[in-house]
Amino acid sequence: MTAVEENAPATGHEDYLRVLEAIQTGALQLLAGFPQQPSALRFQVGEVTVEAEWQAAAPAAPAAAPVEGIAAPEVPALGAVVRAPSVGVFYRCPEPGADPFVEVGDRVSAGQQVGIVEAMKLMIPVTAQAGVITGILKEDGEPVQFDEPLFSYSPE
Repeated sequence: MTAVEENAPATGHEDYLRVLEAIQTGALQLLAGFPQQPSALRFQVGEVTVEAEWQAAAPAAPAAAPVEGIAAPEVPALGAVVRAPSVGVFYRCPEPGADPFVEVGDRVSAGQQVGIVEAMKLMIPVTAQAGVITGILKEDGEPVQFDEPLFSYSPE
């Protein structure tokens, strides 16, 4: 039984579930519209208020200047990438024990689901552009930051 179910009066149980569903849908739509991941979110529907706050991604460290006579290591170019839609935990499979959504070499179409990012118990689909998956950059169950590359692909 969830906390919402435990706290809901018997007569208004369906109302609480509708409010919770409205909050979840609104949160997903709102988060998808931000150019950068916010650090806090507050929703109020009727008398129900949900507040969430998470740690912002740390700024990237500046690249060290190469020392004269020592070559800097090559950083492979990723090319086109599928990025995380939110801060959360990345999952390659639709459920535990299932086959991954995609593997390297799979052809994907625009809008096809290739993963999931779980954020605050919300399952946010990760979708691709048309192409062929060339690399899997994050492991199943690994924490990810907003806009972090998850897959590389060759566009079509």
